[in-house]
Amino acid sequence: MTKREPMLVGYARTSTAEQEAGLAAQQRDLKAAGCERVFAERVSSVAKRDQLAAALDFVREGDVLMVTKPDRLARSTADLLSIVETLERQNIGLVVLSMGGQRVDTNTATGKLMVTMLGAIAAFERDLMLERQREGIAKAKAEGRYKGRAPTARRQADDVQRLRGEGVTPTEIARQLGMSRMSVYRIVKEAA
Repeated sequence: MTKREPMLVGYARTSTAEQEAGLAAQQRDLKAAGCERVFAERVSSVAKRDQLAAALDFVREGDVLMVTKPDRLARSTADLLSIVETLERQNIGLVVLSMGGQRVDTNTATGKLMVTMLGAIAAFERDLMLERQREGIAKAKAEGRYKGRAPTARRQADDVQRLRGEGVTPTEIARQLGMSRMSVYRIVKEAA
């Protein structure tokens, strides 16, 4: 068995169907940076990330995993540092094309420091943002102005009903509209 040459392997992720252009842009940027293979998926950061698992399984000693931004790779600072540690144990580098506007490579001591520091700052900023959001929601509730987030699938109820009336299967409706099959079934059931 011949040993393959080290590779640049990319990983791209967006959370929703509406971010399809963002996924394409990530893939373009990763290929432009030299990635020979790019794993991409459209899944929220809290859901199971099959393509990330596939990318981590694919990379070998000496390879470099490349992402456009740290939030495309990790859920939190702890998650980012865990992924970096896993990669380091296998002698695999991580390159973030834009981390605070800078390219960061964990194969260098400065890169490792930057990943740790910027990851912590990003987590701190997110915590502050969530705190402000909770305060705003509490204030709106106290003033009787808070309605909550509109269910995203229900906004497409008319499209679901139209497609179902045309004989389109629930699985295909879910794929076309970028929602779960359960949401399609729920909308159809509520309309019946």
